[in-house]
Amino acid sequence: MTLSFPSRGVLPHFPSKHHNTETEKVTSMSTTSTRRLRRVVPAALAVAALLTGGLAACASNTGSGSGGGDSELSAAALDSALEAGGEITYWTWTPSAEAQVEAFQKAYPKVKVNLVDTGGAADNNLKLQNAITAGSGAPDVSQLEYQSLPQFVLGKSLVDLTSAGFGDLESKYSASTWGAVTTDDGIWGLPQDSGPMALFYNKTVFDQYGLTVPTTWDEYIAQGEKLHAADPTKFITNDQGADAGFGTSMIWQAGGRPFKIDGTNVTVNLQDEGSKKWADTWNELLATNSVGSIPGWSDEWFTALGDGTIASLPIGAWMPGVLEASAKAGAGNWRVAPMPTYDGKTAVTAENGGSSEVVLQQSKNKPLAAAFLRWLNSDQASIDVFLASGGFPATTADLESDKFLNYESEYFGGQKINEVLVDASKSVGTGWSYLPWQSYANSIYADTVGQSYLNKTDINTGLKAWQDKNIAYGKEQGYTVQ
Repeated sequence: MTLSFPSRGVLPHFPSKHHNTETEKVTSMSTTSTRRLRRVVPAALAVAALLTGGLAACASNTGSGSGGGDSELSAAALDSALEAGGEITYWTWTPSAEAQVEAFQKAYPKVKVNLVDTGGAADNNLKLQNAITAGSGAPDVSQLEYQSLPQFVLGKSLVDLTSAGFGDLESKYSASTWGAVTTDDGIWGLPQDSGPMALFYNKTVFDQYGLTVPTTWDEYIAQGEKLHAADPTKFITNDQGADAGFGTSMIWQAGGRPFKIDGTNVTVNLQDEGSKKWADTWNELLATNSVGSIPGWSDEWFTALGDGTIASLPIGAWMPGVLEASAKAGAGNWRVAPMPTYDGKTAVTAENGGSSEVVLQQSKNKPLAAAFLRWLNSDQASIDVFLASGGFPATTADLESDKFLNYESEYFGGQKINEVLVDASKSVGTGWSYLPWQSYANSIYADTVGQSYLNKTDINTGLKAWQDKNIAYGKEQGYTVQ
């Protein structure tokens, strides 16, 4: 299956570190890392995945298929590969990667890991698709966002890790993240992190203008109107209608389940009850003029977060590290609260972002690649390094540890923010699915839903336009779509 990523200038789902226009660096651990803790969406990068070959082309690809795993793999084969040693390549954009690889090579000195900083999620996917299309040049192991994983599974580009005993690791991870890497009767990776949503708010601004922390979306709308009326330069939040990942997460939290996948049968219903509930609520919020439209992840956006222009964000649990690194002026002002809900009673949230690591079919040493992946996302030594860089874990042991829960964040005024974020991870709504072509779907979000923001019209109209384009696209690729 041939996939391509044409530029469309829209926001990817999960924030990655700032796009580096310099040539990517392949490093051993003696090379100075160019990673920064700041993980920023490159606003002009594309994430559209055009499934140009359709389902027939996918079927012609070689691969492990589904349900059973790769015949080369077993737990014993992975252990033997670590003893024998060898060389593999790992593509990622996570800021913890260099220290993780250093720790791995110290534990397994016969293995050399060539680390490639791909700059961010969009660049990573583009380079990965180019290598897959060319038939060579792909890494052994790569980071992939949860939302992007289904399209690579569809293209038979990933190794099914079931036969390597990865099913025995299920209990290590939260249900939502494990569900994200297990699809089509296979285990296609291991979770790296998670992004349960919470409400990040500037307490200083809230106190200054007499705002209360909302527990419902109706209260959120009222507080936004109150803030903007008192000071028109202040906004309760910021949303341009360009980030599909935010929109789908908000639909998820509202109870919407617009995408249903059963093999090649796909249902797209962006007018289900939850989708309409979110759209109707956001229409009311936008009507108050209390939503800013600063380009997300730009320098102006970070400045606005630092100086209180943007007073709150409903966003994923990975946000603390981003604020600390890139909105330093806000130190001491920010706090975290549970997501507002629609009934004010039942705690419910959604995932917003998150990544896995996978093994590519092009790998010449799948057992060693799988062994590295197993260590990377399940060994406590590796996970500790990841947490030290500001990552939010997918592993239940870390989510439940006293050390993690009792961490007091200086940036957040000494608040034990992980208590709130871990509670959020326990109330993620179940049953969510992404489209097999989710990256393409995200690429046309700004041209459909985003037009409702631009033209100040009903978001439901934009959702319907998004639905129609996705149905047409899915049919073009050979799916049965309704």
